Amino acid sequence: MKNPKDYIIFPLDVPTYDQAMSYVDRLKEHVGLFKVGLELFISQGPRILDSIRDAGSAGIFLDLKLHDIPVTVQRAFMAASRHGPQFVTVHCDEGDETLRHVAQKNPGKTKILAITVLTSLDQKKLEALGYDKRYAQDLSAMVLLKARMAKAAGCHGVVCSGLEVGRIKEELGPEIIAVTPGIRPAWSVVNQDDQKRIVTPADAVKNGSDYVVIGRPIRDSSDPVKAAKRVAEEIDSAL
Repeated sequence: MKNPKDYIIFPLDVPTYDQAMSYVDRLKEHVGLFKVGLELFISQGPRILDSIRDAGSAGIFLDLKLHDIPVTVQRAFMAASRHGPQFVTVHCDEGDETLRHVAQKNPGKTKILAITVLTSLDQKKLEALGYDKRYAQDLSAMVLLKARMAKAAGCHGVVCSGLEVGRIKEELGPEIIAVTPGIRPAWSVVNQDDQKRIVTPADAVKNGSDYVVIGRPIRDSSDPVKAAKRVAEEIDSAL
């Protein structure tokens, strides 16, 4: 059984090496994984992954959201997996061919997580983008559609809102890994937030999330370590 802290993925959403490693040094004993996204990976390259690995036992979630033609995505995934992250993300939007291409030629232990619907999107935005109203008006249906496709293609898991994770686990089984962004502890919810479909850490874990991505409530705290411990305590209460 995982410790409560092992559910926590902390995003290193900063542009510089020193800023990133400052958070790694402070939080390496209090979170399960560090998320390296586009900004940090583009600015610092693979060396940041080596430094995180050398700093402690926390894993690496390489959130590149790969999205291109199947061969390009597959080659990019192979290049990323050589650096030994635990997870790499790939968008579902290109369809099952791309996901299957990556899964069938996965050269190592890096797990493939399929991006379903970004938690910054809501019904209004999806309708503006031209999505069929059947799915724009029922985001859970669209998330499930993409999650089914991802599992059938051979992906290890999905990135989805805590609002959908329960249905995904119920339909696709407990073995599919569910990573949930858009997490806001009850004590940190604010009115102005670009995340539209948020849940608390406790609710996400109760619903079946295997990992929760929590950034601003920890990063913006005057004491990030204390905030991370507080999140772990909330997760523990759900377990």
